[in-house]
Amino acid sequence: MKHGERARAGRGSPGDPGPTVVGRESETAEIMGRVATDRSCGTVLIVEGGPGAGKSVLLDLAVRRTRGAGHRVLRAVGSESEARLAFAGLHQLLRPVLGDLGGLPARQRSALRAALGLTEHAEAPDALLVGLAVLTLVSDLAEPAAPLLVVVDDAQWIDRASLDVLSFLARRLDGEPVTLLLGVRAAAVLPGFDKGYARLEVGPLSGDAANRLLDEQPEPPTGRTRARILREAAGNPLALVELARSVAGRRPEDLAVEGPLPVTDRLEALFALRVSHLPEATRRALLLLAAADAVDVPAAARGPSETDGTAWAPAEGAGLVRQDSAGISFRHPLVRSAVYHAASFRERRHAHLALARLLGDDPDRRAWHLAAATVGPDEQVSAVLLETAGRARRRGGHAAAAAALERAAELSPRRADRARLLADAADMAVFTGQLGWVAHLADEVRRRSDDPALISRAALAAGRLMTMGPHHTAAFALLARIADEAADARSPRLLDALAAAAVVRYYSGEESQRQHIETLLPRLPDPGAGGALGAWVRAVSDPAGAGASLAPALPRLIDEAGHDAGTLTALAVVAWLLDQPALAARTFDEASDRWRAHGPLPAGLGSAVGWTYLEQGRWAEARSVAAEIAAVASQSGLDHAEACARALDAAALALLGEPADARENAERALALVDPLESRSVAVAARRALGMAAVAEGDYDTAYTHFRSAFTEDGDPVHYHVSCTVLAELAAAAARRGQCAPAAELLERSVRRLGTGMSARLALLIERARALLADPEHAEPHFRAALADETGEQRPFERAQTRLDYGEWLRRQRRIAEARPLLTGALDTFRRLGARPWIERTKAELRAAGIEATGAAPGALTELSPQQQQIVHLAARGLTNREIGERLFLSPRTVGSHLYRVFPRLGITARAQLRDVIDGTRSRPPDRHHGADAPATR
Repeated sequence: MKHGERARAGRGSPGDPGPTVVGRESETAEIMGRVATDRSCGTVLIVEGGPGAGKSVLLDLAVRRTRGAGHRVLRAVGSESEARLAFAGLHQLLRPVLGDLGGLPARQRSALRAALGLTEHAEAPDALLVGLAVLTLVSDLAEPAAPLLVVVDDAQWIDRASLDVLSFLARRLDGEPVTLLLGVRAAAVLPGFDKGYARLEVGPLSGDAANRLLDEQPEPPTGRTRARILREAAGNPLALVELARSVAGRRPEDLAVEGPLPVTDRLEALFALRVSHLPEATRRALLLLAAADAVDVPAAARGPSETDGTAWAPAEGAGLVRQDSAGISFRHPLVRSAVYHAASFRERRHAHLALARLLGDDPDRRAWHLAAATVGPDEQVSAVLLETAGRARRRGGHAAAAAALERAAELSPRRADRARLLADAADMAVFTGQLGWVAHLADEVRRRSDDPALISRAALAAGRLMTMGPHHTAAFALLARIADEAADARSPRLLDALAAAAVVRYYSGEESQRQHIETLLPRLPDPGAGGALGAWVRAVSDPAGAGASLAPALPRLIDEAGHDAGTLTALAVVAWLLDQPALAARTFDEASDRWRAHGPLPAGLGSAVGWTYLEQGRWAEARSVAAEIAAVASQSGLDHAEACARALDAAALALLGEPADARENAERALALVDPLESRSVAVAARRALGMAAVAEGDYDTAYTHFRSAFTEDGDPVHYHVSCTVLAELAAAAARRGQCAPAAELLERSVRRLGTGMSARLALLIERARALLADPEHAEPHFRAALADETGEQRPFERAQTRLDYGEWLRRQRRIAEARPLLTGALDTFRRLGARPWIERTKAELRAAGIEATGAAPGALTELSPQQQQIVHLAARGLTNREIGERLFLSPRTVGSHLYRVFPRLGITARAQLRDVIDGTRSRPPDRHHGADAPATR
């Protein structure tokens, strides 16, 4: 295995299925599927890919797995230095078995020994005899019970004589338990293997796999450094590993914003040596290309007027760049980094100035190249960057805007302007979810300014993002200090600080934090003011206490928000907290459209969006929200935000009947947080674990998880989430035959809630009472649980109640009344794709004398999250181009997804998508299925 050219492999022992290669699961399966195990026919597979793609890792993995299974392996690695030595590759391949040559026929043995230089020979050995000797030897070594694996890596550097022998062997493997694996550089010419053989292309890693590989590194990068590595490595494993090593221990602010990240000294010296022998014009052209970002490459490739096209030929001959119909590009991301950082600052400055001149019609790119060429303060360049930040902000490019503001501050000649621009950058960087960056900007403001208002604003930006991390006690302490100072100064910033503090209060569930917030609310400069933000503070910190006064005002506040996406989002969360999911979903949808109109959704929008969709039966959308939040949070190191997303996804997976995946996500969520610091996540994850147990029929485990939402004394662990578990707790207790303890806990919760109970909680409590009551007292509670039509806004909960009531009626031998309830429940479970509940309801219907038939759960739930997003957007009437702009895909890719999805959804036209989507959402039961409460006998 070549040093530095491999993705990190997991550990394994001989004979087991592991190890694995990060992100190469399908490639590994393809290779191992080709390896002869108990087969009597040979096979050939050519594994091709660019430098650093991981070919060697995959071949090495195949070697270890087959050796672990007791099979024989021969292997060789091509070398540029031996490419002209005849039979050098064959000698390397056969060296471990040279002692077995004695069994070959004499003429074959003599020819092979001569070819390998083991004996003196007057004439060149007969090529046919050499080939036959190798074929005979390989055949003797391989047995059906112990096949032979022949591995040749870097085959493009194997000498031609050895390659001819391998080609001879490959054409004659039929009937032999031999597998030949060849690793070769992409686009390399391999004589004798140019056609007729299976090829496996090892391309760039997916985004998810690239992130997992970075997580495997000794010092996993985070935040914007991680984002830069992902962008510059472009999915190449070697580049990911080397760039992560090169920045280990460095702060993001210590790395230049312009130009590529540095590479390790070893690689820089390696590539610099190859560049040093090139003509001066070629070196200048290479540096210009290295200084350019991807969008600037066409201009860099054209070069200044004094550089003609012939400058690229030597670089292409040295294997540093490639030219094709798409233009000129470096053959490997690390070549770009090495070329750039091996140059002196003076040379890099000239390159950036040249690019600035070439990009005169692109003010944003020109601004960054001017900044890269500037050392000290420069008011003119700072002003240009400020204009760039404004344009990025209007497009929704929060990271780009923050970076431009930060660089503008560094180049500003006045101290006060520097501090103000850094505070602006901190405000904008909050939307990236990168806490380390925001904290650094806040520290810089404090270091450069004596203005309390400016310092407080920057500190508040850091505090707002700290709410997404795991340390909520520290986050609340910071926000409380800012709020106290703002209250003393009668500053309007008090409301902003309280809004962020309320988020921490919700996540932590700490009662003392609610009390602190309530002591500060009367100290607002205008206690009656606050509007949407004031409603947010009151609802998030105490939804039960604020619900009665806020609920009637919500529609008005939403109308007044107009097109303000941030305000709409806040009010949607309020609607969700106050148990108005339909209003919350409409408002979230509108807010999402507003965000999307200006670019990607900002990080930290909140899993409340996903919970709203989940409760409304929009499970595919809930999972898409969870995936988006988890991806951003994982990259940014925001453990609490990732835990929120994983708990949400765990709940959806449990409902869909995928308990193993649900448990994995829920346990990961619990591992990411301290349950005493993040009670909301702890209770939600435990609830998901309980639902996964219910899906498997394990009610003892389910009860344990549901019961953990309350303390030993029966108090809620979390003031908002715990009470939503009451009905599930009652159902599990009833299945275990232990109703009394659950009933006592239930009534204790009812007394605690008092008059602050929402309509949803009232329905859940009635369902719980019905399940725990004696049979003769249950029916009034079932009827009450189905009486309020607002329950239709949560179709799964409604269907559960119908199922429970139908089961009870059947057990009371009131079969005719049970059937419509059970049929209505089954319809809902089928629309949602809730497999375990489908089977349970079908069993009840069979017991009631009805054999349930019909389609399986909708295929929509089987699509990937990205495909589900495309389907939902297409159903709303968006064109492929519009969908591509929202999801950052090409229109061709969108069309390809829809082409593959239509047959799976059972449709033939785009116009039918709306029916598919509507069929998965909540709708009242068909009237022919009967009313919720059956007629009195």
